[in-house]
Amino acid sequence: MNVYLWGLDPFYFHMVNVVLHCLVSALLCYVCSRTVFEDLRPSLGTALLFAVHPVHTEAVAGIVGRADVLACLLFLLAFLSYVRSVETEVVADHFPGTRSPLLLLLSLLLGTCAMLVKETGITVFGVCLVYDLQVLCRRRMNRLPSLERPVKDLWAAAIPFLRRAALVSCHVMVVLGFRVHIMGGSMPLFSEQDNPASFSPYILTRFLTFSYILAFNACLLLAPITMCYDWQVGSIPLLHSLWDRRNLETLVLLVVLLSLGLHCLVARKRTGHREVLVGLLFLVFPFIPASNLFFRVGFVVAERVLYMPSMGFCILCVYGMKVLYSRSGPRGSSAIIFIFFLLLLLFSWKSMSQSECWRSREALFRSGVQTLPHNAKVHYNYANFLKDQNRKEEAINHYKTVLSLYKQHSSALNNLGTLTTNATAAEEYYRKALAISPQHSRALFNLGNLLRTQGRNEEAELRLKESILYGPYFADAYSSLGSLLADQKRQQEAEEVYVTGIKNCPDSSDLQNNYGVFLISRDIDVITPLGALYYNTGKHDEALRLYKEAVGLHPENVQICLSLAQVQAVMGQSNEAETLAHRIAAETPDCIECYRLLSAIYSKQEKYTKVNINQDSQPVPQPHTQPTISLRIP
Repeated sequence: MNVYLWGLDPFYFHMVNVVLHCLVSALLCYVCSRTVFEDLRPSLGTALLFAVHPVHTEAVAGIVGRADVLACLLFLLAFLSYVRSVETEVVADHFPGTRSPLLLLLSLLLGTCAMLVKETGITVFGVCLVYDLQVLCRRRMNRLPSLERPVKDLWAAAIPFLRRAALVSCHVMVVLGFRVHIMGGSMPLFSEQDNPASFSPYILTRFLTFSYILAFNACLLLAPITMCYDWQVGSIPLLHSLWDRRNLETLVLLVVLLSLGLHCLVARKRTGHREVLVGLLFLVFPFIPASNLFFRVGFVVAERVLYMPSMGFCILCVYGMKVLYSRSGPRGSSAIIFIFFLLLLLFSWKSMSQSECWRSREALFRSGVQTLPHNAKVHYNYANFLKDQNRKEEAINHYKTVLSLYKQHSSALNNLGTLTTNATAAEEYYRKALAISPQHSRALFNLGNLLRTQGRNEEAELRLKESILYGPYFADAYSSLGSLLADQKRQQEAEEVYVTGIKNCPDSSDLQNNYGVFLISRDIDVITPLGALYYNTGKHDEALRLYKEAVGLHPENVQICLSLAQVQAVMGQSNEAETLAHRIAAETPDCIECYRLLSAIYSKQEKYTKVNINQDSQPVPQPHTQPTISLRIP
């Protein structure tokens, strides 16, 4: 839709993201005023803090982050629809019923849309059910102490909630099954570079590292000082020991979460129960899919996935300030207000500063190198940019930095080979890359081309075929293999390669152009004998295709044009054959084969008056070396 309305102008992509972010912030304010706080001021404070939080820079500035922003919008709409679908009046003998089934169905639809936009959107259903039980049903639970009536009566009273829970649970199972189905029944495959901890063979290392990453994300929300567009490959070293000092951060996070959770469980009648509960729900549930708890994810830390969880952080932060404000004197209250606005100012400045990093490709990649110099991935991205800018020496230095940080980086080895002028060194780089990643289609392609320049055609052909096997949509590999086969006079195989490549890569203009060059350069002595062979063995369609191709390449060749006319006549295309034969006769009056063809065509059409061609004007045919086809017109 963005491209359809405004083309590829980046301004409009960014504008739409900013508008969506503003809508999410406004909707968060409304949701908080209706379902969290009893006062508009903390709701507005939550929305303002959310709007300026620096951790949202990646989600709002990058087009990939639009999925997170849009999913968050649908998340809030689904939550609001669910809450409104439940009765608000306190009923004496049972939990609140469903006031509007349509709103409940709308909530299911919006939650499903949120999931289709971003997988984390499905967590809204868990948030809705817990909020329903702990907040919407709390009034009735407070009026019915657990020891006052039998358990059977409590189950009967809970039937309205249980029906909603059953409906939502069944819906979640269905949409999850659908999601798995459209993914082909399997999870995406990731490499060790994407998520090193998940590939560790030690359970303790995985547990400690994943736990610390939770604390690290919490620190990003609390103090977004060090920020980067990519946190892979060495950004966060693995934790191997219980004595690692970083475990203290994990312990602090655990204590805070347990304290807040305990507050929700034992203080349902106290003020602040709802604020803390919703803050925890919005913080914890949307982050579960990115926590490596149920399945492996393709990143270590990604700031954009904190977009939805940050709603819960903002609610808890504002609620904490509200509590401090209410317990402070006049001076303390003024200090709390001053600190809050100072926080908004600092967050706004950091967001603007971080947005500058996303202004251009160079600014983004350079900021990564400056922020995380020990991250191999950011050096690799910056080296790719430098290579594209033809700054080869700088690119080589950064590729070597990548290898010093992560020796198994096959793509860095491959790219170093492309920048190296020494053929022996380049081959060594390519072979090292393939030793690490045998299915690296680019390295196979580059090695194949290098071997071809050295005259080692057999191995070159093998490598290029492997490149196509592991990268069937890599157009350059088809071009190189087709060219290699054409140079060896294996025209039929070359054409098959080009045709297959165009089928798999229809948008590759270079491949289309190379195929055209191949067709133009094809030797006419190869096409016409093959066409004659097809004709004389009854494969008229293939013969017609080849002769049309030959005429397109050499329209002045009389024998090729005559052969095409003969094939057309045999296939019943008499009018086309007659027109072409007359053109040949007009251009070459001494072509006796032309008159014979016309006579055969007229005889078949029973135009006997035209069969008698002036034989005096027909010279004796001269022998020629051009292969011909036997004229047989049924």
